Amino acid sequence: MTTTSTANSPTDVDRAPMLIDVKAVAAMLSCSIRSVYRLADAGRMPPPRKLGALVRWNRAAVEEWINAGCPTYRAVAAKAAAR
Repeated sequence: MTTTSTANSPTDVDRAPMLIDVKAVAAMLSCSIRSVYRLADAGRMPPPRKLGALVRWNRAAVEEWINAGCPTYRAVAAKAAAR
């Protein structure tokens, strides 16, 4: 008997990278790569991490931001710091 795994199975989540590149962020947002950089530069999304010449985003932070309705990230960070 053959079993098929679902996209949301725990093993898929465990194997998902913690840091994602701009192409993956653009795919999550259904927008262009340039739009991702514009959002990040304007402080409207979680900031990227720079690893040498590489630019990566924390997958969990981007997912939380999307689930929260994509609020301006600087406002969210300021609220969290005030607590």
